[in-house]
Amino acid sequence: MIRLTTGQATRTLRHPYALHPPVLALDFGATSVLITTAGPVTVDDLKFARQLAREAALFVLTLERHFSVSHCEHRHADQSAKVATGKAA
Repeated sequence: MIRLTTGQATRTLRHPYALHPPVLALDFGATSVLITTAGPVTVDDLKFARQLAREAALFVLTLERHFSVSHCEHRHADQSAKVATGKAA
């Protein structure tokens, strides 16, 4: 297993080429992962790309849910601390 975590230095790039299959680059600072085909584009390549897109979309939804929950908990903790110290919210 290789674990690559996101952060400020991470980004994704799509490199379309007219005469060659496209390349999807995932950059994690000093480490890059390049995704492309082994030759001409096949049905299996399309299936993989669609699966990758579905999983990426689900990853986004999960991140949004976690982000929303953590921000709600953080706001609730801030409000509780203000009430406990007698400061107005």
